[in-house]
Amino acid sequence: MPTETNWAGNLTYRAAAVHHPATVAEVHDLVARLPRVRALGTRHSFSAVADRPGGDLISLDAVPPEITVDPAAMTVSVTGGTRYGELAVALHSEGFALHNTGSLPHISVAGATATGTHGSGDANGILSTAVVALEVVRADGTSETVGRGDPALAAMAVGLGMFGVITRMVLEIQPTYQVRQDVYVGAPWDGVLEAFDEIMAGAYSVSLMGDLGAPVLAQIWQKTRVGDEPPAPAPRSLHGGRWYDDADVPAGIGLNPRAGLVGPWSERLPHFRLDAPPSVGGDELQTEYFVARRHAVDAVRALRAMGERISPHLHAAEIRTVAADDLWLSPAYRRDSVSIGFTWRKHPEQVHALIGDIEAALAGFAPRPHWGKLHRLSNTDLVERFPRLRDALDLARSRDPAGKFAPDVLTGLRGVSRGRARPAA
Repeated sequence: MPTETNWAGNLTYRAAAVHHPATVAEVHDLVARLPRVRALGTRHSFSAVADRPGGDLISLDAVPPEITVDPAAMTVSVTGGTRYGELAVALHSEGFALHNTGSLPHISVAGATATGTHGSGDANGILSTAVVALEVVRADGTSETVGRGDPALAAMAVGLGMFGVITRMVLEIQPTYQVRQDVYVGAPWDGVLEAFDEIMAGAYSVSLMGDLGAPVLAQIWQKTRVGDEPPAPAPRSLHGGRWYDDADVPAGIGLNPRAGLVGPWSERLPHFRLDAPPSVGGDELQTEYFVARRHAVDAVRALRAMGERISPHLHAAEIRTVAADDLWLSPAYRRDSVSIGFTWRKHPEQVHALIGDIEAALAGFAPRPHWGKLHRLSNTDLVERFPRLRDALDLARSRDPAGKFAPDVLTGLRGVSRGRARPAA
């Protein structure tokens, strides 16, 4: 078959074939007859989380999006391969919204939630916290719906694809809302870290972006929910940073801030536009770690101490806040968190070495990786950092004893059970 790669081209899939069924019925048939299979999303993961060496991959990109709003229940039912940008436009047009979005509207609903994708905001959980139910195709090709009344949903909402192929999801929604995005440039890092809690609590969603080795931040993005009354004018400075509007956009990494403009949540919460390539168009590598919110400032200072080594290989770093949740494999499981993300230049050898050193610098803060991004943590580290990982593996094994959906990234953990480890089968 032709060589298949992820979006960034840093990963060549080792699966034997990629299938593109046009209907959910075809998904059922494929899963029933293929011995080793995984679901493949929009290929925006930098890790091998979706790969299936020697097996097959199933992409839902040819299944037409189906979006059905239930105003009484305040939920939306959506096919798993639907992109978040498509869902957001449809919801807003009917007067509804999601609690948050990720940076990229290009990613699929099932793929993004399965890997723990998130936005920002002190009170905002990862995207998977909106999952009310999911419809999954099991190893024998039959389907089941797992909802909030089933304890398994806490494992399956961030399930890394190891519970089957998710063909449909039900998500919580709310009335649509407007957002104003204000952007500040040039704030000194030291002052921002001293006022970290104040800045991050200053809007519904806040992101800090820039070079960890520079004396000043490139940008602070504050996204404020707007009510019925006109919002108060944004301050023209923020802890040494200067406010700017769309006519005064500094050089960056292709972000589209729509600064100072009020607009629909669907256009303001994502960092990028659905009709344009996001970030630096895939010419990049990405890493991201979650640490407990109480360690945020110390963790960032530890990384800034490495700034001279990080800067030559970095497009930009982004710092966001995420509310705690009870989803077993969520990087924010039971702790309010700060995520520290790196968009690297495509310098594989140097970045690989830096990732190891970054993990060593953050070790005292027990960092948890984003499942869809690059990391070098060992199996032992993962078991320690994700307290319910053993439980999730046990549940997946009970539902899929032959390991049809087993994720390659956890191959060394397939034999792990509660309390002790066994060699992988």
